[in-house]
Amino acid sequence: MSAVNAELPQVARRDPAAWQLSPLPVTLDLPLAEKFCRQVAAAHYENFTVATRLVPPSLRQDLANVYTFARWSDDLADESEGDATAALSAWRVGLDACFEGLPSHPVYVALSETVRRHDLSIDPFADLIDAFIQDQTVVRYESREQLLEYCRRSANPVGRIVLGLADCKAAEKMSLSDSICTGLQLVNFWQDVRRDYLAGRIYIPAEDLRQHGVSEGMLESPTASPEFISLLTDEVAWAEQYFDDGQSLVEAAPLVLRPAIQLFLEGGRGVAQAIRQSGFDTLTNRPVLQKRAKLNLAFKAALHMMAIRVQYVFKGTWS
Repeated sequence: MSAVNAELPQVARRDPAAWQLSPLPVTLDLPLAEKFCRQVAAAHYENFTVATRLVPPSLRQDLANVYTFARWSDDLADESEGDATAALSAWRVGLDACFEGLPSHPVYVALSETVRRHDLSIDPFADLIDAFIQDQTVVRYESREQLLEYCRRSANPVGRIVLGLADCKAAEKMSLSDSICTGLQLVNFWQDVRRDYLAGRIYIPAEDLRQHGVSEGMLESPTASPEFISLLTDEVAWAEQYFDDGQSLVEAAPLVLRPAIQLFLEGGRGVAQAIRQSGFDTLTNRPVLQKRAKLNLAFKAALHMMAIRVQYVFKGTWS
């Protein structure tokens, strides 16, 4: 069975904004703030729910807090009724207050506990917000180098934060995580070429478009031209190289994170394969993993988790 699940390319589906999923606490009560984060995380992203089952219970609240921060930031960028840049700039001020121990928003109340418990740096959180602010004005990228700089702030911080939750801050492991996160971001771009174009954004570097003889007008076509297929073949291979470069993190990361890292790494490869099976035509259909493929990935990650749990039983540290 093909891993490709066709969707109408003209329809840009998005989840409801974080503030639409559950009533936001009206106080800065920590238990209520943490409950809100759990609800947002569980409702927003199927793979997040699976991944949280692959880490010790002691990290699940922290993952929900981090996810909700990132999701809220993303929603401010795309779902704000007013000036998104102003909303994100105010959110950035709130981040500073959070790291100063003075959170003024329920999401930051929950996040401040995560920051305190794990002694996290503000830098990756600030980078995420800055990337969302950049999205408000930068809608084209001339070179791969410019796109990678964007990925450095829009994707790589997530992996660095998650490693920090396991007290893993070694530079070489951060670099491996960056490779995986960059690969995930790139393959998502190639999956969403039509969706992004309809939103006014093109993430394929202009120099790559020119090299393959693809004009912006070709992205409006209901079917992919041979030139576009050649272009996307190269772009997918580029993304897959980052997966290969980061593969060793699965064995180098702290044991508690390895199953989740494996799940997201294989998920990214699965999306790349789905694009390949579509004939690299992401203008006609948006290739996604079918349910069976997702279940297979989750099953493999669960087996990995069981093997790790056996080690933790003897050490007595899985909590």
